[in-house]
Amino acid sequence: MSTRAERGAAPVVLGIDYGTESGRALLVDARDGSELGSAVSAYSNAVLDRALPDGTPLPPDFALQDPDDYLRVLDAIPGLLRSTGIQPEQVIGIGTDFTACTVLPTRADGTPLCRLGEFRSNPHAWVKLWKHHAAQPQADRINELGGRRREEFIARYGGRYSAEWLFSKLLETLEKAPAVYRAAERFLEAADWIIWQLCGQERRNTCTAGYKAMWFPDAGGFPARDFFAGLNPDFADAAAKLAARYYALGSAAGGLTPAMAERTGLRPGTPVAVGNVDAHGAVPACTVVEPGRMVMIMGTSICHMLLGDDKRMVEGMCGVVRDGIIPGTWGYEAGQSAVGDIFAWFFRAAVPESAAAAARAAGQPLPDWLEAQARRLAPGESGLLALDWWNGNRSILVNHHLSGLLLGCTLQTQPQEIYRALLEATAFGTLAIIEAMEQAGVPVRELVACGGLPNRNPLLMQIYADVAGREIHVAASEQTCALGAAMHAAVAAGADRGGYADIRQAAQAMARLRPQSFRPDAAAHAVYRDLYREYLALHDYFGRGANPVMARLRRLRLERHAAGAAS
Repeated sequence: MSTRAERGAAPVVLGIDYGTESGRALLVDARDGSELGSAVSAYSNAVLDRALPDGTPLPPDFALQDPDDYLRVLDAIPGLLRSTGIQPEQVIGIGTDFTACTVLPTRADGTPLCRLGEFRSNPHAWVKLWKHHAAQPQADRINELGGRRREEFIARYGGRYSAEWLFSKLLETLEKAPAVYRAAERFLEAADWIIWQLCGQERRNTCTAGYKAMWFPDAGGFPARDFFAGLNPDFADAAAKLAARYYALGSAAGGLTPAMAERTGLRPGTPVAVGNVDAHGAVPACTVVEPGRMVMIMGTSICHMLLGDDKRMVEGMCGVVRDGIIPGTWGYEAGQSAVGDIFAWFFRAAVPESAAAAARAAGQPLPDWLEAQARRLAPGESGLLALDWWNGNRSILVNHHLSGLLLGCTLQTQPQEIYRALLEATAFGTLAIIEAMEQAGVPVRELVACGGLPNRNPLLMQIYADVAGREIHVAASEQTCALGAAMHAAVAAGADRGGYADIRQAAQAMARLRPQSFRPDAAAHAVYRDLYREYLALHDYFGRGANPVMARLRRLRLERHAAGAAS
């Protein structure tokens, strides 16, 4: 194999970031992380939350996708190579990342069941996206039985297994669509399915297995067969539809197949890294490879990623996994199920025409106009307080029956005041996660942000700094998930091909932060401490069982929906 110097041209790695609405391919110079070009491919079918492509209506809380949309993202790569002038032989490795838990049922050869005519109209045969929340009843039963049996996964997931995760969705499939469950010879994370398509081998990653699928090698792997049987006798062999072996982040899953090489314009045999979760891959792309620095991946939702020196049980965490993010550390994951999605809902459904007209008159997009108006308000000036549960609570309550709340409105309340209250609510949700970490003995000394929101909404970032009372650094790359995937591709390629021996070396060479940061204002922080106490009072009152009105309202909604569908 030729060395970097012998090739002359720079070694390049390709990172492919599969998000909620689209996929992005990013070409990166492996020497210093310079981003050479990117191409975005919107999913043709986007998020299926109202109907399947054939018109089959979907129940509430469904969020599905079409796996063929993931393949269509690859069709943007030949044009990206042409536009950047990168030659196929320069690309030394391919890495991917994916939203998770995003799971699909397939045949033994990887064919998705939703491609088959007999299952095309069955929602359970499609990809269940991370924000598919219809499996909450199954998650509740998993938690009840797991707690009663003192299963290891209950402690490692902060006391509650989520409706968003793999076994909740599998049990839902068994109980709502048993024919689909029986026909599914494999259930896979989309992160692993796309790797199978690229390199022709099923190679599942340790990250999604640990954080979403109760797989802990130091505790015997999956729970015992009788645990699954206790949920449903027909669920006893659920783990048999998964895999017995999992592969570490940064390892090579195989080489690009000839068919995929033709589709992408790359060379057959190009090393393909095992799959990764988008948020987890972003951590080293934010320069974070050591404990104490929390990474916030801020977009439609937020993932909070933190490294620790040892294993601690933190309430409501999405998991604590050895080597789950960076080798040699314990990786902690938490998150908020909706952040950018809340703001998008507000812009779409709740802003009056008068505000939209004012934005047009000012020549500004509505979000920019609202931010400018909200910036004029001092903390506490609106008299409003909100709970950030528009899509349920991922951490620390892990309950997707919960819903949003806005308190303090009067006939004089303005849209910019509501908007600021929603921004503040998401910051309070993040502070609750930080405090849960620190109360469990996992220090959070610094915050590092990445994703779409830090680059578009400076008011939001200042509010987060003021609420948390911590300085927030921002990743230099606006595409940290794709960059992280590319960095893992460089590790999979190896140092002899122009890559790196490990992810720490890759981070040192390829990742950087912006010189500017957001520093907390002491006066604003003092006001927000008082508001945060009120937020916690509402958080505990509605979220810890004192008043389960949100669950009752949701149940009524589902009953009315079912009655309407039946009629």
